[in-house]
Amino acid sequence: MSADTPMAVASVSKSFTSLAVMQLVERGEIDLDRPVRGYLPEFTMADPRAAKITVRQLLNQTSGMADSTFREKSLPQPGTLEGAVARLRTAELAAEPGTAFSYHNTNYQVAARLVEVVSGRPFRDYLHAHVFAPLGMRNSTTIDTDRDLPGSARGHLYILGQAVALPEPTGFGNGSGGVLSTAHDMARWLIAQNNGILSPRSVKEMRTPSAQNDTYALGWSIRRTERGTPVVEHDGDLFTSTAGQLLMPRSGYGVAVMANTGTAFADADALMDGVVAMIEGGTPQVPSRLSPYLVTDLLFTLLTLATIGLAVRGVVRARRWATRRTGRQRWRLLPYLAPLALCAAITPIFRLLARGRDAAWIQVAYLYPTFVIWLLTTAAACIAVVIARLAGGGRGEPRPPLTVPTAGSRRSG
Repeated sequence: MSADTPMAVASVSKSFTSLAVMQLVERGEIDLDRPVRGYLPEFTMADPRAAKITVRQLLNQTSGMADSTFREKSLPQPGTLEGAVARLRTAELAAEPGTAFSYHNTNYQVAARLVEVVSGRPFRDYLHAHVFAPLGMRNSTTIDTDRDLPGSARGHLYILGQAVALPEPTGFGNGSGGVLSTAHDMARWLIAQNNGILSPRSVKEMRTPSAQNDTYALGWSIRRTERGTPVVEHDGDLFTSTAGQLLMPRSGYGVAVMANTGTAFADADALMDGVVAMIEGGTPQVPSRLSPYLVTDLLFTLLTLATIGLAVRGVVRARRWATRRTGRQRWRLLPYLAPLALCAAITPIFRLLARGRDAAWIQVAYLYPTFVIWLLTTAAACIAVVIARLAGGGRGEPRPPLTVPTAGSRRSG
């Protein structure tokens, strides 16, 4: 890896999409407070309230769209921005537009499609012509799906303390998370934020949060560091890589980080916090040498090995078990189906624990790899034991021959 290696910046892409929209606003081609449908007639939903969604509400995530009513990750994935908008036709809103904040990638996919339609050119071409080329970002682009990720943007999971290279799970991200960039290019991007990329009025607009969420503006988050320094930032998470960007408007410092490890490990956040601490004259916090993930991975690895051992024992002894149970007692096999039921319920359980955020089954596996391996092993082991016991009961042990005592064999009284 080098400073010119293209990597995924994930949801940092939202700042690029917001900028593209604001450029069209400055040219008078878009009004932030007009309904999206006035510019994008194809944007229709099953909920009639969608007709009131404004461009601003897409960018500050108050449109009313949410993972709870539109499962954008676990549904079949589109291949284009046009397809991303088309699949909303059967979707409902979770809230009245403009009344509640909900971080939802589809907002920015609709915004990117809006840029395509209003500008009359593909979103990728628009960014190249109006953002990347003017800023000298020669190695940056935007892509549609995981299939478009170059080899340099492939990421990793940590399993048993080792970095394991894995492909990103299937997903669509253009507009919401599709930008690929480099360290050098991101430096040019951050410098441009304070160097006339937009008018001061538009920059202020982009950094003004909504009434529904005082930390999220138009593709940027507003907060303070631990030492109280005001910053504007945005982070990004894929399942195999992470990224972050941060600006300190008062001092002019900017930081961009891309890490080729997944969202479960928050490496980009840790690196960002360390760099910011140094800028502010502090000392970066050194991560613990004993990763909590290593302890968890070891635990589930031991459980997986123990499960395999118990399964072998259960299959070997299945015939003996079957001879001791009548047909009516085989209801005792029902608890062995519990791991299979948990496999089927894992995504609804995740949504509950994640407060409505959506994920596909394979994406949950990327977040908790050793747990899911253990769960699948347990489900397979239980099914194998059940089949073996049922088969053993079908064959059964041969019964001893029936003998009838003769009169001469009876004892005298």
